[in-house]
Amino acid sequence: MSHVSLHHSSSDHRDSLASSLSASYAGVVAFLTVANEGSFSRAAERLGIGRSAVSRSVQKLEAQLGARLLSRTTRSTTTTREGEQFYENCRPGVEKLLQALEDMRDLRDGPPQGMLKISASLGFGRKVVAPLLAHFREAYPAVGLELSLEDRMVDLAAERIDVAFRDGRLEDSQVVAKRLIPMQMLVCASPDYARRRGLPTSIVELDAHDCINQRLPNGRLLAWEFRVDGQRHVLTPAGDIVVNDPSLAMQAVLDGQGIAQLAAYQVCEDLHAGRLVSCLNTLAPDDRGHYLCYLSRHQLPKRIRVFIDFMSDRIRAMDIDCTMVGLKAGDAYAHASGADARSDAIA
Repeated sequence: MSHVSLHHSSSDHRDSLASSLSASYAGVVAFLTVANEGSFSRAAERLGIGRSAVSRSVQKLEAQLGARLLSRTTRSTTTTREGEQFYENCRPGVEKLLQALEDMRDLRDGPPQGMLKISASLGFGRKVVAPLLAHFREAYPAVGLELSLEDRMVDLAAERIDVAFRDGRLEDSQVVAKRLIPMQMLVCASPDYARRRGLPTSIVELDAHDCINQRLPNGRLLAWEFRVDGQRHVLTPAGDIVVNDPSLAMQAVLDGQGIAQLAAYQVCEDLHAGRLVSCLNTLAPDDRGHYLCYLSRHQLPKRIRVFIDFMSDRIRAMDIDCTMVGLKAGDAYAHASGADARSDAIA
């Protein structure tokens, strides 16, 4: 008899545990989705259920825990201090399940859909990424896009960024990085400046010129990089003009105010059109690149996969290899008027 009693007790316990886990899990999923999306309405849309169902699940979870997880007003929904702690403890495991559910919905419902959060540097974002987004939307109208431009190293996980475009050299082993194209850095000047001042033929002559520098978000000046006899040389030439945006540096060069080391994607059109000339191209660094980055190769939603493929194909097809464009004209300025111009500048 005691055996039967024990059996029933164990069975009742398992049933109670299963019931509790089932109720809790629905609340946890609802809560995490609301915290991610910032609203009950968007969470309901993401989960494919009604807003009232999301609200009920969260309320049941709060009752179970005896703590308020979300602060709700008519204008916003935010996590409380207890909610933030609960979110960080639960998020890793539940995110995998949400990703699997989202993948299955993508497969079931057809075309890619949902929001994509994208990050890019100011220059590359404005010149290369942004113009392609309209074409991507034409191909995938159900995918919404949020583009943020800033010249700092963003944290894809902490800032919930789906895809980031990064320039230079990558040291973050936590992300998947696809190199799209080499990042060519060219020293450029306007033809007017080249006629007046000539152009440097070596890096030691940079100090005799009006150099335009760029200020980084961390307060430091962006260094100019070269490769001389196989060795990397990094320097920051003196200059009277400092800006914090690549497009401003570019405009100052076009206006004839000085020379600057600029990325090829910025200057290629102007080099082709003769509005700029370049120099020191044979000393340009050859180990930098433009990268497309994301967090994982596994369980990528369809909207991220198609965006990665679309942008990779379009950017790689662009004609922005400009190492030889503008160089011949630049050499002519350097050799024809460079000596006299540099003598005047030094004097």
